[in-house]
Amino acid sequence: MKRTILYVACFILFAGCVNAQSGNDFAALPKPKPGEEVATFGGGCFWSMSEAMSELKGVNKVISGYSGGTTKNPSYEDVSSKTTGHAESVQVYYDPKVISFATLANAFFFAHNPTELNYQGPDEGTEYRSIAFYRTPEEKAVLLDVIKKINSEKHYPAAIVTQVVPFKAFYAAEKYHQGYYRLHLDEPYIAGVSTPKVMKFRKAEKAELKPEFQR
Repeated sequence: MKRTILYVACFILFAGCVNAQSGNDFAALPKPKPGEEVATFGGGCFWSMSEAMSELKGVNKVISGYSGGTTKNPSYEDVSSKTTGHAESVQVYYDPKVISFATLANAFFFAHNPTELNYQGPDEGTEYRSIAFYRTPEEKAVLLDVIKKINSEKHYPAAIVTQVVPFKAFYAAEKYHQGYYRLHLDEPYIAGVSTPKVMKFRKAEKAELKPEFQR
C-alpha cells in the first residue's frame, strides 16, 4: 500500500516511460562487428538502462528495444498493452577484450533494482520486469553466480527476482527511444526518476566507467 501511494504521486508528477510519444519509425538493429559480442538485459524503462550500460568501458553501442515475448516486431504501444510478453530491454554491443560478460552482468544488477517484481519505480507491469538473457550455458552460469553473490552480500534488503532465460529474439525500439536520456535531461521523468538511477549506477560502477563518466 505504501509503495502504491508513493508511486501514484510519481505517476502524476513525472508522466514517465509509460507515456512516451507514439510513432513507428523503428531503429535499425546493427550486426556485431568482427570481434564484438552482444548481451541483452531488461531492467525497467530502457531510457536509463541504455544510458547506464553505454557508460561502461568496452561498450561500443547500446540499442533500446523489446525482448522476452512472443510478438514479432512489436511497437511501443504493443508492448505497453501487456499482451506481447516482451520487456523493455537493451542490447549491448561490447568488446570482450575490454569488458567481460561477467562485468556487464554485475553492472546490470546495479543499474536497476532487481528485487522489484514486475515494476521499476513508478513504472509497473511485466514490460518493466527484471530479466537477463543468456546465449550460452556459460553465460547462464555467470548470471546465476552473480545473483548468488549479490544476494549473499545482502546489497539489497530483499532477494533478487530477475528472470534468467535463454535469448530468442530482440527487436529494436522506435528511433525516438534511442539515446533518449541524453536528449531529454530536463524532462521531469528523466530528472526525477532516470537521473538518480544513473547517478547511483556511476557510484557503484565507477571503476568500470569510461573516463568521461568517472567524476
